[in-house]
Amino acid sequence: MNEQNLNDEISLKELLEKGREWIAYLLSQWKIIVLAGIIGAALGLSYSLSNKPIYTATLSFVLEDEKGSGGLGGALGLASSFGIDLGGGGGSIFTGSNLTELFKSRAMVEQTLLSPVIIDGRTISLAEMYIQNNGWRDSWKGKSKFKNIQFLPDTKRTYFSRVHDSILGVMYQNLSNSGLVIGQKDKKVAIVTIDMSSSNELFAKYFTEALVNEVSDFYVTTKSKKARMNMDVLERQTDSIRRELNGAITGVAVANDNTFGLNPAMNVRRAPSARRQVDVQANTAILTELVKQSELAKVTLRKETPLIQVIDRPILPLKKEKFGKAKGIVRGGLLAGFLVVLGLIVRRLLKSITQ
Repeated sequence: MNEQNLNDEISLKELLEKGREWIAYLLSQWKIIVLAGIIGAALGLSYSLSNKPIYTATLSFVLEDEKGSGGLGGALGLASSFGIDLGGGGGSIFTGSNLTELFKSRAMVEQTLLSPVIIDGRTISLAEMYIQNNGWRDSWKGKSKFKNIQFLPDTKRTYFSRVHDSILGVMYQNLSNSGLVIGQKDKKVAIVTIDMSSSNELFAKYFTEALVNEVSDFYVTTKSKKARMNMDVLERQTDSIRRELNGAITGVAVANDNTFGLNPAMNVRRAPSARRQVDVQANTAILTELVKQSELAKVTLRKETPLIQVIDRPILPLKKEKFGKAKGIVRGGLLAGFLVVLGLIVRRLLKSITQ
């Protein structure tokens, strides 16, 4: 037992002695460590001065999507009995995470980049604004295929070439990987938040608002497409029957004029008038039903048209994050000092091993 305690005591003494040796060694190298800390602090200060602040635009919205129920469901059932599908019911592909992915899709982001904005009195696209912010045109000098590349505000991409598509693809990758974040901050709340980060404050704000507008238009158009098509068909049929009815009424009047003062015994001459009267009655009944169905289709379209309701829009000045001077000096100095200390320790260990 005494021998074990003696060994433990010797080991502890040796450990303390080694610790004193290392401390003394590092203190002897204080000039190198301090110099490294000063250089690191200077590099940290330079980084903080050259680093642009990052602005974050935040927009939150909620999706309002009415479903047909109650009285409308009964009306839809009545319409279906006449063989007319007014687009009610059914599920939606734009629910939950699907809607979030729609915001981050390449099609929506690129359409947004081609949206117009007014900068310094000139109308340019967000893509052109992105190019100017990142100084791409300076790096394109001397490259013939990029010399005349322009991104005009044209969401139909009528002038696009392979180079245009390639550049937009790079923009999309940069934005989706680093700048654009979409999601629900609280899963219990159906409020979606969009965060857009950029070194340009106006670009972050304009892009966020334009993206919501693009997705909202696409979503509303797609979601209500079926109901809108049915309403258009009913309106065309209603106009056609109304023209037929007007023609039949005119025909009845003409036939009556032709039989005015006719001998009552000559009933054959009254047949055209009778036939026209039947047409009037039939067209009146059809028109009455079509008008009902057309009005019902309008109600259905309003029900099937969703709404992306914006709650909070980005307001200038935006939230700014910047690598401060003090933070740069402290972190640069500590990091450089730590690396030098680590290097000195490794060098001494290697020297002791080789000896």
